[in-house]
Amino acid sequence: MERIAKISSQKAVVIFSKSSCCMCHAIKRLFYEQGVSPLIHELDEDIKGREMERALMKLGCSPSVPAVFIGGKLIGSADTVMTLQLNGSLKKLLKDAGALWL
Repeated sequence: MERIAKISSQKAVVIFSKSSCCMCHAIKRLFYEQGVSPLIHELDEDIKGREMERALMKLGCSPSVPAVFIGGKLIGSADTVMTLQLNGSLKKLLKDAGALWL
């Protein structure tokens, strides 16, 4: 949990991902296409990735990836992020966190 908290506060947008996950890829593209450069932490490339994945599930991420943090707060996984994008509130969260300047 401590490691997740530390990593998630390193940048305005942090995505915990797995390099082989297609939904993770889609969420990363969504942020890149909006001009946001998130910190990507690939759990399958981390020695403690499994442990971190369990901690993300305890925080409420189901499935565990992608897990998106904006401004150090857990936003959720792909479903939540897509809902925020569709209803227009994702941009406001990104601006408030300092990830977008427009």
